Amino acid sequence: MAVPVRKHIALISVYGDSGVEIPLEEAGGQNIYIQQVGEALARQGWEVDIFARKVDPNQADIVEHSPNCRTIRLKAGPEKHISRDWIFGYLPAFTNAMLDFQKQTGIYYPIVHTNYWLSGWVGLKLKKIQSSLKLIHTYHSLATAKYEPIERFAYVANTRLNVEKACLKAADYIVASSPQEQEDIVSLAYSYENIKVIPSGAQMKRFTSISRQTARQELGISTQARVIVLYVRSFEKPQEIERFLKAVNISKMHGHENIKLIIVGANHSSWSNAPEGFPIQGMINQLGMSDYTTFLHPISYPQLPIYCAAADLCIVPIGGSVAIEAMASATPVIIRSLGGLEFKVVSEETGLLDPVQDEFAVANTIDRILDNPEWQKQLGDTARKRVEEHFSWERVASQLSELYIQQLQKPSLSLTSNHSGLLKNWLGHVITTRAALKAKTNKN
Repeated sequence: MAVPVRKHIALISVYGDSGVEIPLEEAGGQNIYIQQVGEALARQGWEVDIFARKVDPNQADIVEHSPNCRTIRLKAGPEKHISRDWIFGYLPAFTNAMLDFQKQTGIYYPIVHTNYWLSGWVGLKLKKIQSSLKLIHTYHSLATAKYEPIERFAYVANTRLNVEKACLKAADYIVASSPQEQEDIVSLAYSYENIKVIPSGAQMKRFTSISRQTARQELGISTQARVIVLYVRSFEKPQEIERFLKAVNISKMHGHENIKLIIVGANHSSWSNAPEGFPIQGMINQLGMSDYTTFLHPISYPQLPIYCAAADLCIVPIGGSVAIEAMASATPVIIRSLGGLEFKVVSEETGLLDPVQDEFAVANTIDRILDNPEWQKQLGDTARKRVEEHFSWERVASQLSELYIQQLQKPSLSLTSNHSGLLKNWLGHVITTRAALKAKTNKN
């Protein structure tokens, strides 16, 4: 039986095109979220248009993902990749292009769901022009947790923080991925009630369709090996990666002679531009781990289920989506108690918390799982069940759908002229600062 079409939805993702194949670390968050949510909402009867910036003249302007779900690429600035830290000045062009698209097609979006602060700026402008639309915003990350007090990022951090605060005041509702993120968002203002926790999800079919034996055969790994997958997101904290490497090495010396360590993740730029003083391969060689460690180049997202399924244990220092996807593969995880991961991973039931001490403490945590195969299986089975019940994309889309319907039944809030003035001031500030930085660079 066909699901009746409800209304049009605009999912805005200025930076992050869900129709482009990109490395795992960048795809692992916003890009995957947008496409999976869009397709799941379409299956529930919504007409979903995803708006992204066109970054290549050879890209198709419109990509059909599934029935009633497509990505529309808008021309805003040069058709090439631009760092997210320099894309702010092209947001007015993106907004105008989206308005032109609506005028040409006759489509009005009563629900606009923006993702990340850059898209939030666009949403604020659209709400000022089309005051009846309902603006839903998802931060994905916050400026307060992103930027260090570095001079060259000061204008980005300040502008982003101001836009994030404006979204908090003007959006009809905010979607947080975890209670931890909800607390972080509330810290932007004295009080705010319109925040709903709706986590990101995992593609259950993709992560449950491959058995451990099949995955290992595909990777050429012995079925007798005790496989650990270490997900490395970036090189920002080399001491953390070193701690986990040493912990795995200690666990091997504790009697787990058949350990196989696989290091995956991160994006191409972070791996190719790793700090000179931090060569992971050199660290592996120095610790005498090269015989049982595979240090991969960045893998694509479609490859991730194979590694998750092959593992007895997955270590995720940071990166909530990978933790959920490992759990969907019935693989226990060790995670850091930060970024909302403890909301997704229940310690002692679906995995364990990283003790955040020295490598010996981490090794003991690894040993607890590897020494108890029956408990390992129990952890994995419970993990998969938890993902099925709480973190499937259908479940995520159902919660969003309920929120959209609820908001459509409420009177609209219009963006105040004060917010409009703030936006103009911020735009002028960033343009001025960019010009000053460029002049300083040329002078030097």
